[in-house]
Amino acid sequence: MISLRRATLDDVDWLLELLNDEDTEPFLGGGAPRDAETLRAQLERSQSEPEKSGRMIVDVDGERAGTMAFETVSEPNRIARIGGLAVHPGYRRRGIADEAARRFQRYLLIELGFHRLELACYGFNDRAIRHSERVGFVREGVKRQAYQRHGEWQDAVLFSLLREDLEP
Repeated sequence: MISLRRATLDDVDWLLELLNDEDTEPFLGGGAPRDAETLRAQLERSQSEPEKSGRMIVDVDGERAGTMAFETVSEPNRIARIGGLAVHPGYRRRGIADEAARRFQRYLLIELGFHRLELACYGFNDRAIRHSERVGFVREGVKRQAYQRHGEWQDAVLFSLLREDLEP
């Protein structure tokens, strides 16, 4: 049983461990929270402005299995940027990320009323690119050498999903 819930301050230590894990950290964007203070601020904003931003926990049978986040980038146009998908190593390769992403899409597009979801992933992150395409995102292009990560310039592959793109 996969479910999503908004992260709370009780999740800080678990999130920090996951986001800083050596198998997770290289694939997350440079702006992802890496320390308790930054993460607490993000979670407090998620609680106080739930329609504008959110850090979610993916639970599997009541156990924490992963996380993902969103941020409003245009209120008038109802556009949200999503990212920060990370699944604990013990839960990988079981389709959990795909199911959680589909639930997250429906939450944002239907329940919160966003029109468009956007995401970007590093060009070297084949796993994230395949995941994005599997869950219905449309590839829009590549920002060449857009981000410096670990001392090297990296391309960003851009994706979007509109409400009408949702599978029935």
